[in-house]
Amino acid sequence: MPSLLEQLPKIVADGKREAERIMERLDSNYRVGLQTRELVIPSRDTNWQKLFVQADKASQGFNPANMNRLIYGDNLLAMAALLAGSDDTPSMRGKVDLIYIDPPFDSKADYRTKINLPGGDIESRPTVLEQFAYSDTWVDGTASYLKMISSRLPLMKELLSPSGAIFVHIDWHIGHYVKIVMDDIFGKDNFVNDICWCYQDIGSRDVSYFKRKHDNILFYQKSEERTYFKPIRKGLSESTIKRFGSYFNADGRITYQWLKDNNPGVFRKLKGIPNDLNEAWLDKNRGQPLADWWVDISPLKTHFTESLGYPTQKPEALLENIISSSCPEDGLVMDNFSGSGTIAAVAERLGRRWIVTDLGKPACMITRKRMIDQDARPFLYQQVGDYQVEMARSTLGRKFRMGDLSEIVLGLYGALPLPVEENPNRNLGRVHGTKTLVLADSPNKLTGLTTLKRAIELRDNLMGGWEKVIVLGWNFDSNIGHDIQALNQGDKLEVLVIPPDLLDRLKKKGGKLKTGEVRFSSLQYVKLKPIMRKRNGDKETLAITLDNYVLLSPDALNLDKVNREKLQELINKDPMALIEYWSVDPDYDGEVFRSVWQDYRGNTENDNDPYRVVTTAHMSGLPVKDGPRRVCVRVVDVFGFEAEAVVEVA
Repeated sequence: MPSLLEQLPKIVADGKREAERIMERLDSNYRVGLQTRELVIPSRDTNWQKLFVQADKASQGFNPANMNRLIYGDNLLAMAALLAGSDDTPSMRGKVDLIYIDPPFDSKADYRTKINLPGGDIESRPTVLEQFAYSDTWVDGTASYLKMISSRLPLMKELLSPSGAIFVHIDWHIGHYVKIVMDDIFGKDNFVNDICWCYQDIGSRDVSYFKRKHDNILFYQKSEERTYFKPIRKGLSESTIKRFGSYFNADGRITYQWLKDNNPGVFRKLKGIPNDLNEAWLDKNRGQPLADWWVDISPLKTHFTESLGYPTQKPEALLENIISSSCPEDGLVMDNFSGSGTIAAVAERLGRRWIVTDLGKPACMITRKRMIDQDARPFLYQQVGDYQVEMARSTLGRKFRMGDLSEIVLGLYGALPLPVEENPNRNLGRVHGTKTLVLADSPNKLTGLTTLKRAIELRDNLMGGWEKVIVLGWNFDSNIGHDIQALNQGDKLEVLVIPPDLLDRLKKKGGKLKTGEVRFSSLQYVKLKPIMRKRNGDKETLAITLDNYVLLSPDALNLDKVNREKLQELINKDPMALIEYWSVDPDYDGEVFRSVWQDYRGNTENDNDPYRVVTTAHMSGLPVKDGPRRVCVRVVDVFGFEAEAVVEVA
């Protein structure tokens, strides 16, 4: 087998070709898009007099291109969507000032998520979407990792402005190979620095080698047009200040003239020093510019205040050096492996704009809560589609047709396909011995009201009509529960969830599963108690109370037997403990969900229970609204599944 060095040219060439194919599709009909799930307007209190006005302004000036974004999904597809743009959002090509990435390298990780719940923790395996990406990244170890990074770096280069810069955080596992890839894609003449972050922790206790005590951060510019760089100065050392303390004036500065008149010897020494160093020496608040050897930033420990318990979380001070030095004020920062969201948190604090993406739902939930805690400016929470399509291509071959997958799903449900003349898309079937029609929806779209109306029409008219229609869906519009209720079809319409790990199981079984091996679950949903609405002069008060939360069947989740039994016990005993986060839009327009009230597990300001959310949102000081008020509530559970309830309150 060829060595990794021998494989490297082909790895890089293949990665660049994949990036080129994505670029070629940007102007075609097949464009990946971003769906806005929430306009998040952070607030951890109940003072609504100013907040709701801000929400109205944010909605009226709603322009995704001008807003910070947290994006859930594979960064390859997220970058493709950002480059393509949409009808209401211009392309972000050439708009990003700074990119920082810290791509995790761990070929042996199983990416389980530990979920803390009352009565004990459970471990959740990744969703099928995450499994697909992770397994694809690590299947051949270092070679797979390099292929992953080689296809993404060209897209990052396209997103960078001509004067932009990129910082790639790496360690000893992979750094020397990544440097070669970076030289190839960005050009070795655009290499600026190899920054060593040296940290002081215990490290490995193995004494058979020198302790590994640093990471490397590769700093490249996109082109020679890079103009912004602000040197970081840490201030003069105490010894220097003590030595020259008598020379400083009340402002902490020394003037040339003062030295010339009062200490000619020191003046002559400084005269030959370059002007930028003269400035440093003449101001006790400004030390020499920071070099590429960073030794004063400690890695995070679990007891640190800023620690969120996320395994790859980096200290804010590290990212502050990078952002403040290399991104202009009001510039745009991007991180495509955002993890716990440190880049977003620091960029927000420093007044920079940000776009961050991550494939893990836990990472996105942590980032969303972190920005709410920070009272961040309003930002968008968006997601990328098309994961199931990519997984289907991987499982069934690149030449698969959607009808192939629909036939498999119908067969696993136990439905017989309808005749081809009545079923050209091969997505309709019938349950043997009944008058029940089954529709298998496409994985590359959200199952929503349009699909439900079509299913009802087919039930009533196709082949003389049917008594019932069952819709099998992969991904759902968040207000699907409300739509089902509004259609008022009773037991003549049923909506079921295709197991999220189905394609992964098909891949492992060589595409062969039997009817009965797969369980199709009912949808998760949230129930509300009657909403209390009162008017006090020119203001209104709302009290929105959660009544119940029904999770997907544990059989549909990626859990082992022990964890599934733990979860079922909690569902029976305390289902509301499964809510990770919930938010309210008190005046929902049906298009943009404006999250102006939030609570989440771990926020103990409203209660002292870190495992539960409060169940009532008290909203006072709302502007009076004539007529009904449309209230929308969104709930996210500990597994990242969403549910929504919309209520019109008289």
